[in-house]
Amino acid sequence: MREFKNVYIYFLITKYIIGRGCNEMFHIEINTKKLILTLFKNGTIIKQYPVAIGKPSTPTPLGNWIIIKKGLWGKQFGGHFMQLNVPYGIYGIHGTDMPWSISQTVSHGCIRMFSKDAEELYNIVSIGTPVHIY
Repeated sequence: MREFKNVYIYFLITKYIIGRGCNEMFHIEINTKKLILTLFKNGTIIKQYPVAIGKPSTPTPLGNWIIIKKGLWGKQFGGHFMQLNVPYGIYGIHGTDMPWSISQTVSHGCIRMFSKDAEELYNIVSIGTPVHIY
């Protein structure tokens, strides 16, 4: 059922967001070994950012996800939060008030970015942007 739900959500995004004449398609890949988030536009790398990921006891969820919410969550989250459709918790991409943690495995599972980078990404991507974490 979970796989069907993800396929259905992807269908809706493709049909109603991308299919509305939008000629720019973004997607994000997060390499948990290199601790790098890569932003793609129409299949071409346009920016890379260093990130922090979950520590071994609270790992970042691997898989294919979609940004389902965007919001301003306060200083602790660097202001900008992009929530993923992980079905077993609230996980997202966000800034941090602990910039020393970037390029470390220290979070509770979320992807941390420098706050200025999270703000930049937040202003580029939209709800429905695919995110591949591997």
